[in-house]
Amino acid sequence: MKPSTFVTHPPSVTVPDDNRALVAPIYQTVKFTFDNVEETERQAHGEREGFWYSRKTNPTLRQLELTLAGLQGREACLLTASGVAAVDLTMLALCRQGEHVIFFAEMYKPTQYMIRRVLGRYGVRHTLLSIDDVDEIERTLASTPTRLVVFESPSNPVLKVADISRIAALARKHGALTLLDNTLAGVHNHGQFDVDVFVHSLTKYVSGHGDVLGGAVIANQAIIDALRTEMAIFGASLDPHAAFLMQRGLKTYFLRYERQCQNAMTLANYLESRSEVSALRYPGLKSHPQHELACAQQHDFGSMIAFDLQGGPEAARKFAEALSLFSISASLGSTESLVLAPQLLQPRDFDAQQTAWSAITESTVRLSVGVEDIQDLIGDIEQALAASGTHTS
Repeated sequence: MKPSTFVTHPPSVTVPDDNRALVAPIYQTVKFTFDNVEETERQAHGEREGFWYSRKTNPTLRQLELTLAGLQGREACLLTASGVAAVDLTMLALCRQGEHVIFFAEMYKPTQYMIRRVLGRYGVRHTLLSIDDVDEIERTLASTPTRLVVFESPSNPVLKVADISRIAALARKHGALTLLDNTLAGVHNHGQFDVDVFVHSLTKYVSGHGDVLGGAVIANQAIIDALRTEMAIFGASLDPHAAFLMQRGLKTYFLRYERQCQNAMTLANYLESRSEVSALRYPGLKSHPQHELACAQQHDFGSMIAFDLQGGPEAARKFAEALSLFSISASLGSTESLVLAPQLLQPRDFDAQQTAWSAITESTVRLSVGVEDIQDLIGDIEQALAASGTHTS
């Protein structure tokens, strides 16, 4: 064998069955081989277990898919290149021309854009409501045949808590599917509810370190099988190394999430005592309008806090720029604390009613609380409030 052939077909290493690796290897490969054409055909037609092409899945992705499905209490999972890819792929696969979607003003801006602009371009109709008005949701479902109800809980960025059980029951009654973006609640919450499809941005809490993009769709096997075919066509697949990093991130997921929730709860209580804060939204506070609902639905309350400052947008800007431990940045769920003016996340063409539903004002600040020492975080917030020039009484 010539050297150029030898390096193209190097020696293989077989690990004995009683000598397994403690950490699963990364299958950094695009293609999988077969011993004969018949088995290749069976694999291509879905008639045998195995792997064909990593654009659909591979062993590294499959391990993460099984883990996430188990955490969410569902049969199956599909990984995607980002959280937005997970949401968009699901809606594109489930909706057809002439069908109707219900969504909400409190939701993530890219999801709203997808429904209003992209699905709308292809003849999918929509109704925009407030997640607070379940009676109007029921009236719309009763009057308009609906394919999909798309919602979040808690919502990004103002942390409204949806009545998941009631919304899911109403959708089921009227023949609609439910799609819940569960990113802010984490992969361990809300699995007890009769939701058809969960989507997650794994970029947030699962990765946890702000260094890898990924998304997941979690549902029953039939839905995931249908979506996997669509995903392979769209090409929105997750890279095996990214899947490995996500799986590694899950090992410390609960440790990080618990610390972040504890820090957020302490910081929310501190902010509630400050006169510079005119409105505060954290589901763990008794003052939150849906606190009791959050207690009934979730094991914990997350690491996100939203609040308004006295003094308007200029005070909010000065506050954010004065912070030293909270970096001005998009995204959330990382070990580092982050701050953002969430009006950047609101569609610019909202009318007055839709803006009121969103609960975002020009002085709204969103915090993603990290794992730093809580006293350091409180100290940073305190000096930033002083620097904002907001009058205190």
